[in-house]
Amino acid sequence: MVDLFDRAQEAEERDRKRALSAALCKGQRIGPSALVCNECGEPIPEDRRIASPGCTRCVSCERAHEDKRRR
Repeated sequence: MVDLFDRAQEAEERDRKRALSAALCKGQRIGPSALVCNECGEPIPEDRRIASPGCTRCVSCERAHEDKRRR
């Protein structure tokens, strides 16, 4: 008989797969954030790394990158 913990674990796995799939569809990076910006070499603040998992640029460089993509 399936117990409460088994059901909870199955639900967690199902939710994790949905979240990963949604992130991949949106083109979001998955994984740890860089500690320093790949563009300018400045440290990426912890708040940014938490808010945007998988980030590789500081806010300024990311903004410039997005502006270039829009043009």
